[in-house]
Order: sequence, then C-alpha cells, then structure tokens
Amino acid sequence: MENPAQWRVLVVDDEIDNLGLFQLVLNHHNAGYKCVQSGTEALLILDTYPANIMLIDIQMPEMTGYQLLSMIRSKPTFAKSVMIAVTAYAMQEDERRVLEVGFDGYIPKPINVMEFVNDIKKILKKRGLI
Repeated sequence: MENPAQWRVLVVDDEIDNLGLFQLVLNHHNAGYKCVQSGTEALLILDTYPANIMLIDIQMPEMTGYQLLSMIRSKPTFAKSVMIAVTAYAMQEDERRVLEVGFDGYIPKPINVMEFVNDIKKILKKRGLI
C-alpha cells in the first residue's frame, strides 16, 4: 500500500474546511477517498465503501472519534483497516491516549500538507503494510 492510488480512505471530520484540505491532498496523490462529517455518516458509508484507511477526528459533536473507533473495530470486515486519529489535540499525552485505545496512528492538526501522505505511509510501515 505504498502507492496512494491503492488507498481507499474514509475521512471523518465535522469541519468542512478540514475535509476540503484532506480532499485536496488525497486527490493530488491519486488516492481514492470519501469524506463525511459525522460518525453516523461514516458507519452508513462503510456498508458500501470498503475503506482500508480511516482518518478520524477525535472531537465531533454527536459521536466522538473514540466511540466511532470502537464501533468500527467491532465489525470483523474492518479488523485490518488502518485507523488514524487526526486531531487538534496535540499534546504528548493525547498521542499516547489515542494509541492506547486502539488507533494505529496519530496525526496532529493542522496537518502539514507537504508531509501528510508521508505521515500516513509511516503509520502503514509501522503496521507492516509497506
């Protein structure tokens, strides 16, 4: 999965500006992607869009990224999907917490558009997928 063209990314973020930025970067690298603004939408779209990478905001109104992670991880179909927290919580303790609860990686906001794809690749490498 080193080539972003092999990626099927689901981006879950309640901020439309963030979604636009993710779309811009993923599109530039020819990655497949879908963007949604809530955990509820994410759960619905996963029935028809088999994402292999999920970028999930932690702080969302109706369902937190932690709750969404738990619901997705309970589905056997997505057991091997790479789940990455993308969050404005940028303290060292926050990174430790997202990894402890089961996220595969952590990317702080605001994202560095020049390094974003490389950040995802580093997480994929840690998972042994590259």
